[in-house]
Amino acid sequence: MLVNLFTAVKGYGVPVTLREFLDLLTALEKRLVFANWNDFYYLSRSIMVKDEKYFDKFDRAFDVYFKGIENLDDVLKLIVPEEWLRKEFEKELTPEELKKIKDLGGLEQLMKEFKKRLEEQDKEHHGGSKWIGTAGTSPFGNDGQHPNGIRVGGKSNKGMAAKVWEDRQFQNLDDSLQLGTRNIKVALRKLRKMTRKGENWEFDLHGTIKETAKNAGYLELNYLREKLNDINLIVFFDVGGSMDPFVKVCEELFSAAKSEFKNLEYYYFHNCIYESVWKDNLRRKDERIKTQDILNKYSKNHKILIIGDASMAPYELTNSGGSIEHWNKESGEEWVKKINAHFYKSAWLNPVHQDHWDYTSTIKMISTLMDQNMFPLTISGISDAVTYLSKRN
Repeated sequence: MLVNLFTAVKGYGVPVTLREFLDLLTALEKRLVFANWNDFYYLSRSIMVKDEKYFDKFDRAFDVYFKGIENLDDVLKLIVPEEWLRKEFEKELTPEELKKIKDLGGLEQLMKEFKKRLEEQDKEHHGGSKWIGTAGTSPFGNDGQHPNGIRVGGKSNKGMAAKVWEDRQFQNLDDSLQLGTRNIKVALRKLRKMTRKGENWEFDLHGTIKETAKNAGYLELNYLREKLNDINLIVFFDVGGSMDPFVKVCEELFSAAKSEFKNLEYYYFHNCIYESVWKDNLRRKDERIKTQDILNKYSKNHKILIIGDASMAPYELTNSGGSIEHWNKESGEEWVKKINAHFYKSAWLNPVHQDHWDYTSTIKMISTLMDQNMFPLTISGISDAVTYLSKRN
C-alpha cells in the first residue's frame, strides 16, 4: 500500500526516488516507528523530502492519500497489530466488557465495540474516558488529553492527536510564491564556497584520530580554522517608480543577503544602471559612486545580482540622454554590457510575474543582454539564479 503513497508524493511534485522509498520500507521493517500516526508522518517526511520547500507539497500528498483510510477499519488493516490494539482497548473497557469481547472473538469484536459506541452515543459529550467527545482521556474525539488519539471533528487545541499533516504548517514554502526572509535565506545558501579563513578555531576530529594513531595512541589534538563563505556578492537594487509595489520583497531579499554573505556590497539605481549608482537613497544626488570605479575595484570573480523590473521606455535603455533624471553620455544598454563583460557571472531577478514579461519590450531586451539569465523573483527563481551563479566559470 505504501507504493501508492510514494506515487502520490511524487505526483505532487516532490522529487522523491525509489531509493528513498526503499529506505522508508527498511525503517518500517526495523520498527523505527510503530502504530503511531505522528511518528510515521515525521519519519516518512524526513526520508522522502530532502528540501524544506517541498514540505507543503508532501503534506498535501500525505493528506490526500490517507483520506481514504481515515475510518478505523482501514487503519487497522494497514498499520495496527492486534496485540497493541488489545492493550489500548483494555484501558477503555470494563472487565465485564473485556470478558464478553474475548468470548465473542477478539479483535474484530473490539472494532465493533467502537462502532457500537458511536451508534449508542446520541448527544455531545465533554470530559470522561469512555464516550467520544471533547476534553476527556478517551482516544476518540477532540480537545482531549490522550497522546495517541483519533481526532473526531473539531480543532486540535493541545496538538496531541496523532494526525497533524492537515495543519500544513509549511504552506508558505511552496517555491512558486514570493516569500519571506527565512525562505530566501534557504535559497541563497546554495551560493556558498566554504574556505578555512576564519579567525576562530574548531576541533578537527579526523585529524585528531589520524595523528593520534601515528603517535602510537598518545592523544594528539588537531584544530582547523573555522569555515567561512568565501563568495563575494554585489547586488544592484532598482528603486522608486515602478518598483514601489515590490519594496517588501526587495527588503526581504536584502535582509536575507546581508545575513548570509559577509562579503556583500550593494548599490541602488533607478530604472537602469548608468554611469553612476549610490548607496544611500537620501543622499543619492550628492553621493554618487561611479560605475566604472566599481568595475575597477572588484575582481571578475565577484557574483552579480541585479534586482529590478526592467520596465521602462525603450529609449531609457538604448539612448544616450535616455535617463529621465539626468543626461547620460552612454546608454544603459552599454553599461549592462560592460558589467557582463567584466564579471564572470551576472544574473537579473525580476519581481514582475514571468507570464507578463512578453508584454514589456525592455524586459525582453535586458534578458537578451543578460544572455537569458533573467529569473523571476520567487524562491524557485532565486534558487535557479543561485545555481547559475554557483557554476564554475
